Amino acid sequence: MNSFGQSGRIGIASGGNWIVDRVKRIDHFPERGMLANILSESCGTGGAAANVLIDLARLGASFPLCGMGVLGDDAEGAFVLGECTRHGIDTQFIRSSSKAPTSYTDVMTEADSGDRTFYHNRGANALFGPGHVPVRQLSSRIFHLGYLLLLDLMDQTDPVHGTAAARLLKELQEAGIKTSVDVVSEDSDRFRLLVPPALKYIDYLILNEIEIGRIVGVNPRRADGGLDCAALVESVETLHGLGRMEFVAVHMPEGVYLRDRQGHRWSQGSRILPPGHIQSAVGAGDACCAGMLYGLHEGWGLRESAELGIATATASLADSTASGGVGPCEEVLALARQFPERPPPLSC
Repeated sequence: MNSFGQSGRIGIASGGNWIVDRVKRIDHFPERGMLANILSESCGTGGAAANVLIDLARLGASFPLCGMGVLGDDAEGAFVLGECTRHGIDTQFIRSSSKAPTSYTDVMTEADSGDRTFYHNRGANALFGPGHVPVRQLSSRIFHLGYLLLLDLMDQTDPVHGTAAARLLKELQEAGIKTSVDVVSEDSDRFRLLVPPALKYIDYLILNEIEIGRIVGVNPRRADGGLDCAALVESVETLHGLGRMEFVAVHMPEGVYLRDRQGHRWSQGSRILPPGHIQSAVGAGDACCAGMLYGLHEGWGLRESAELGIATATASLADSTASGGVGPCEEVLALARQFPERPPPLSC
């Protein structure tokens, strides 16, 4: 029996961003003032909480899934709740409010590359704070919070812990719940102000290479866009010095780099995908996170969990929405193994 089982806790809860993604696939990103053609449109759920929980459900999680957040009292909010119900996600702690609309994002995805740009309305997510997380009522093994930098009340200053999110994460850890955190990818200098206070109370930190670099002020990409391995390793080492994480996992197009608390380091390449496989990269990072959390909940090792993370992201890329491409665990692993594996990104 793993340590989670001994604690009597079971399931994964997630609180934070609940978004309706309006995904538009375009032929190219135009210059300012120029025109691009919309090739197709789709609508689905988005945001850290929604993506991770729905991905876990689609992977076939046999353990409880519980959501927390604030939606608008509108048709979009009803759509999100309906999707949760369809996937067996407990919604008793998801609140509706008439003070703001359900958050939404217009996602522009370039057809050939899968690159995307986001136009976001914070909406009711701005109302979600620590008071919406009933720590003492939770029986979950893991709590995933996301996204920092996009949750106004969670990002507020706390006189003791630095931020409200850090205070909540401490309370969760003290209750015996493992904590996982994601941040939003944005072009700002807020990373170094708002993320470090939370690092002391995070068990699992699963971010992309740009987010990791911005937290510590290091660019993990060279001028030509290639991966700067030394800068990435430096960033991860700096993060471990700032916090008490059990591990830091960095996901990127090239694969995953992982460093645990004991100093073990390991890297695995992503899959080389054929033309046409990538319909959109929306939600791929959350899919990788969901796959890893699935494995960790089930007592898998970090390598096996990271392999499922890469496989889940691979499946996610095949659909225009965040979660539509994800299927049962065995199927996403089998899908990923059809494609050749890249060399580990930090073999350089």
